[in-house]
Amino acid sequence: METVNFRRMDEGTAADYALLGKLEDEFVEALPDRLLGALQGLKSTLAGYQIDRLQHSLQSATRAERDGADSEMIIAALIHDLGDDLAPMNHSQLAAAIIRPYVRAEVTWVIEHHGIFQLYYHGEAEGVDKNARDIFAGHKWFDSCDRFCQLWDQMSFDPDYDTLPLSHFEPMLREVFSRNPFDPAIIGEEESD
Repeated sequence: METVNFRRMDEGTAADYALLGKLEDEFVEALPDRLLGALQGLKSTLAGYQIDRLQHSLQSATRAERDGADSEMIIAALIHDLGDDLAPMNHSQLAAAIIRPYVRAEVTWVIEHHGIFQLYYHGEAEGVDKNARDIFAGHKWFDSCDRFCQLWDQMSFDPDYDTLPLSHFEPMLREVFSRNPFDPAIIGEEESD
């Protein structure tokens, strides 16, 4: 494989950076493949549930699709727990960072905050404030995140649910993560807290 000649970035030439740009473009284009692999890796995470994290993710996406959600929200439901392995204490923020360049701000906000909204369904049983989400009361996407958690996330631990396979969502995932992250339609709406 061709490499650059420099050992310090300030020694790089235009040719070096052209090579790196080409290789980075190829790497970015392969993101959907890496995401599919990461989803497959959820098969073994978080013991104790009746289903694995991949099934939970697929079930969440299946419920979102059957409820008429758009492709951005369906794919958000699919990848919302990708951070469980590497960022168990802030998995929501990791998943939001992954999806942020490719979807509207509302979807990113929902994924970034779904962890605190999920507490509404299990916080009391764990001795944690189930209403911690109320700090976001009045936020324009509060209801969207509430719906995500109520209808798709917290409901999706059922081993008997008719869950669609990953192959069903693959074309949609590839479409979403192949978008130009600089498209004004994606970056146009500002996030607000």
